[in-house]
Amino acid sequence: MKGIIQFRLSLLFFFEFFIWGGWFVTMGTFLSQQFNASGKELAMAYETQSIGAIIAPFIIGLIADRYFSAQKILGALHIIGSALLYYAASASAFSNFYPFVFLYMLLYMPTLALANSVAFNQMKNPTKEFAPIRVLGSIGWIVAGLIIGYLSWEGEKVLKYTFYMASGASLFLGFYSFTLPNTPPKAAGSKKSSFKEILGLDALELLKDRSYLYFFLASILICIPLAFYYQHANQFLNEIGMQAAASKMIMGQISEVLFLLLLPLFLKRYGVKKALIVGILAWTIRYTLFAFGNTGELTWMLIFGIILHGICYDFFFVSGQIYTDFKAGEKYKSSAQGLITLATYGLGMLIGFRFAGWLTDQFVLENGHFWQVIWIQPAIFSFVVLILFLILFKNETIKIKPL
Repeated sequence: MKGIIQFRLSLLFFFEFFIWGGWFVTMGTFLSQQFNASGKELAMAYETQSIGAIIAPFIIGLIADRYFSAQKILGALHIIGSALLYYAASASAFSNFYPFVFLYMLLYMPTLALANSVAFNQMKNPTKEFAPIRVLGSIGWIVAGLIIGYLSWEGEKVLKYTFYMASGASLFLGFYSFTLPNTPPKAAGSKKSSFKEILGLDALELLKDRSYLYFFLASILICIPLAFYYQHANQFLNEIGMQAAASKMIMGQISEVLFLLLLPLFLKRYGVKKALIVGILAWTIRYTLFAFGNTGELTWMLIFGIILHGICYDFFFVSGQIYTDFKAGEKYKSSAQGLITLATYGLGMLIGFRFAGWLTDQFVLENGHFWQVIWIQPAIFSFVVLILFLILFKNETIKIKPL
C-alpha cells in the first residue's frame, strides 16, 4: 500500500473514532448534569448503540453492498450525522435530545463497517496492513478524551460542547470521505442476499458445536456487565469527585492498544480458553475495584480498574473474534462475525443497558448514587459467568497468523 493511501485511511479511522469517543463516554454525565436524567433515561440513550448495531447489517447488506460506493454512503451518513449531533447538543430536555441521538446511532453504527470496507479494499495483505491503520482509531478516541479533560467541560458542566465538537468532526469526515479511493458496491448485479445471510443467521450452524455454543452464550452474558462501564463509569467518576475523569478514562484505550499487541503471543502460548478466562476475570476485578475505590487514598483502585479495560476488551472480545473466525472457516467467515456482533453489541448490550439503568435507579441518593452496591452487582454477575465458562467450555488450540 502506498504511503499516502495509508495516511489517508489512518486519518479516516482517527476521525471515525474521535467522533464516537468525543460524546459517547461522557453522555451519561451530560444527561445527569443537563437534564437530571434517571437511570432509565440513560439506558434509553445508550441502548441506541445496540439498536444501531442491529439495524446496521440491513443498511450494509441491502443498500451499501448493492447500489452505492462505500465511501459515498460513508460521507453522506456523516454529513447527516453532523446535523443530528448539533441539534442533540441544542436540546432543552431529554425528550428533545433522545430522537436526535436515536437517529444518529442508526446512521453511525453502519459507518464502522463502511470504514472497514474502504480500508480493506485498498489492502493486499490485511493481516499486516490493517492493524497499523486501525490503531489510529484508538488514538482518535484518546485525543477526544484529552480535549474534554483539558478544556474542563465536565467540571464546568458544559458537556454540550462535546456534541458540537463531534458535530464539526463529523462534518469534516463526511466531506473527506468523498475524496477517499472508490470502493464500488460488492454485490452489484449478483444474486440478492437473504435476510438470513445479511444478519449472519446462516452461521447459526456453528452453535451445533457445544464449545462454540457456550462461548456464544457467554459473549451475550458478559455484555451485560460491559454495558455498566460504558453507561455509568464516567458518571460515577464525576459524582465521586474525580477531576478530568474523561481524560483519565483514556488510559483504558491506551491499555487496549498495548494488550492488543500482546494478545497473539498469549493465545499462541496459553490457548483461547485461558485468554477468554482472563478477559472475564478482569471484568470481575474491575468492578470490585470500582466498588471499593475512592478519590482519596484508594484512587489507585479506580485507576487500575480503568487500565483493566485493555484486558477486559482484548482478551475476551478480540479473542472471541479470532476464535469465531477459526471456528467458522471459509463458509461462514463473514456471516459468523456478523452474528457475534449482532449478539453482543446488539442483544447483549441492549439487555445490559436496560438492566444497568434500572439498577442505578434503585440506589439513588440525595447527592448521587450508592455506587458501591451498584458496582458489586456486575462484579458478581461476571464471576458467575466465569464459573459457568470454566465448567462448560472446552479448550482448543488455534493457529495465529503472523502480524
